[in-house]
Amino acid sequence: MESYKNEILEIEGAFSAMAAEKGVAEAFLAYAADDAVLLRGNQLFLGKEAINNRFKELGTSADGTLTWKVDFVDVSSAGDLGYTYGEYVYQYIDEKGNPIQEKGIFHTVWKRQANGEWRFVWD
Repeated sequence: MESYKNEILEIEGAFSAMAAEKGVAEAFLAYAADDAVLLRGNQLFLGKEAINNRFKELGTSADGTLTWKVDFVDVSSAGDLGYTYGEYVYQYIDEKGNPIQEKGIFHTVWKRQANGEWRFVWD
C-alpha cells in the first residue's frame, strides 16, 4: 500500500512541476482523466473538453501560478483509487492588472487508468 501512496505523491509532484513550468491549464489537461470532474465555486466542469473550455473562458487569469502541498494521501487496498488533500496558493493578475492571491484547500481523487497511469477524476 505504501508503494501506491508513493506513486500518487510522485504524480502530484510531476503535476505541480508541470503547472509551474508549462502553466496551470496545460498541467490540468495533461493529468485529467477523460471523464474528470472539476469543481470550481458551485459549478462542475464534466470531462476534459469542459475543463479545457473553462480555462479558455478564464483567459489570462488562468496564466497564474499555482502551488500546492500534499498534506495527506491514501489509496485503496486494490491500488486503483486514491486521494490527496492539502493547501494551495493561486496567484494571478486580474483583467484590471491587479495582483490576486487565493489560498485554500484542495482535494483530488486519483484513479489508475487502464494503461496503469494515474489521472485525476475529481479536483
